[in-house]
Amino acid sequence: MAGRLEGKRAFVTGAGQGIGRAIVLAFAQEGASVVATSRTRSKMEDLPRLFAPIEIAELDVTDAEMIHRRIHEAGPLDILVNCAGWVQNGSILTCSETDWQRSMEQNATSAFRTMKAALPQMVERGRGAVVNVASVASSITGVANRLGYGASKAAMIGLTKAAARDLISTGVRVNALCPGTTLSPSLQNRIDASPDPQEMAQTFVSRQPMGRLGTVEEMAAAAVFLASDETAFMTGQILIIDGGQTL
Repeated sequence: MAGRLEGKRAFVTGAGQGIGRAIVLAFAQEGASVVATSRTRSKMEDLPRLFAPIEIAELDVTDAEMIHRRIHEAGPLDILVNCAGWVQNGSILTCSETDWQRSMEQNATSAFRTMKAALPQMVERGRGAVVNVASVASSITGVANRLGYGASKAAMIGLTKAAARDLISTGVRVNALCPGTTLSPSLQNRIDASPDPQEMAQTFVSRQPMGRLGTVEEMAAAAVFLASDETAFMTGQILIIDGGQTL
């Protein structure tokens, strides 16, 4: 089915690579005009050449003033996707206060700020969809050496549910996508940086009972579903796409 987002305007953070980039492309393929944002503009330079409805803008999601400016420049939005994030590697014994604060700032507070900036005009127009890209490493399940990351993604799920309840009568929906282990440039970099990349790759694969990692395209397809009118009666929910990791 094509054109599921026809006529809709979307704003996506974390669009430089991985799931965020795949979401931008999937949205454009489904007819949306998309503002793709990332801290590193060079990673997005090719996107407008791939699909004309894609615009790009540099955005540091830890900069509240820049967030408000970029969302104001984007104009009325129908869809907001919070996909920017940072993966902290460490346990309760090794996670520093700096890493804890960075995890919260980039993964949870950034979503709070973009929602604060985008939601008033959605509420005023009586429609809109927010998709927060969280993770199964959150309040859903514990993952070893992901303390800051898991806590911040749990906060993102809590933010999703609380905002959905606040907005339930406005026509604006807020849902969370919770991927399992997904093969992305970020994950590949962590694999390559390990002492034994082959063993590390197998460790990630072994989490999934299906015997493989998820793809960014699969996560993007789920984001299209959550952003589309197909889920018009769905809010405050989490959609888990994890190859059976949390069964």
